[in-house]
Amino acid sequence: MSNTLQAFVHTLRFEAQDTISVELRPVGGGEFPAFTAGSHIDLHLPNGLVRSYSLSNDSRERHRYVVGVLRDRASRGGSRCVHESLRVGMAITISEPRNHFALDETATHSVLVAGGIGITPMLCMARRLKAIGHSFEMLYFARERKSAAFLDELQALGMPLQLHFDAEVGGPPDLRALLAQRAPDAGLHHYSCGPTPMLDAFEKFCAELGHANAHIERFTPVEVKASSDARSNYTVELKRSGRFIEITPDKSLLDTLLDAGVDIDHSCCEGVCGSCETRVLEGVPDHRDSVLSPKERASNKVMMVCVSGCKSERLVLDV
Repeated sequence: MSNTLQAFVHTLRFEAQDTISVELRPVGGGEFPAFTAGSHIDLHLPNGLVRSYSLSNDSRERHRYVVGVLRDRASRGGSRCVHESLRVGMAITISEPRNHFALDETATHSVLVAGGIGITPMLCMARRLKAIGHSFEMLYFARERKSAAFLDELQALGMPLQLHFDAEVGGPPDLRALLAQRAPDAGLHHYSCGPTPMLDAFEKFCAELGHANAHIERFTPVEVKASSDARSNYTVELKRSGRFIEITPDKSLLDTLLDAGVDIDHSCCEGVCGSCETRVLEGVPDHRDSVLSPKERASNKVMMVCVSGCKSERLVLDV
């Protein structure tokens, strides 16, 4: 289990149309645990929901965490609660930072591609790259200028910044052409966060153009169907407790573990936040998440138990 932290809402700030930033500080003063660029935290909201949001502030800061939250018109209660229920001074439980979207600080050049609220981890990455003096640039897309958050902070960084607002130019950007501006190179890294169609196009074009180091973070899951060789029934061994639990088709692995009284971190239950990441000691998971890279999936060392299944008769977890 990851540790939780007690924070309070220090500042709520309007950042763009339908977007606010929430600055959190430790209850009682002191410092939060350190974090790295690309990290996110879980907010345990007043309505009982737990939601993950990327940190946007400078990763050298320990006295605060800052997240940006778009009020989603299709909200299932998370972003709506942040906008309507959080108040300055309110105490809130949060998780320690986790990072499944880590910045490679050995890159010779980094290209940061943000769409809409996907700017939040990109801003944090830009701050870090600026602080360590590394070569980088940013592409930032939004439907309208008024809906583009953190513009002043981005421009204050003095970095190469290309802005594209659909409403001002009559349509979306030519992402393929923008990604083709740099030739493939082993030291070149691309990062992207934003809406699903943009991320799908980003992955497709990076592959076509030979950009091998392409990293994404999704806010919404990609539907991954069970593999043809996934088992409907299998046994899970919990190594630390010595328990054996049978998994059947009528209930997910996570729900089965929770019903058995096993304490497992979880948040989104959709395979996007990474909070339920669990070490795999033996067996072959059937990965159905939107977090792990192809290399991480192939290693079978960890899995997201909220959505993933199993290809072997037995799965041994470090629980």
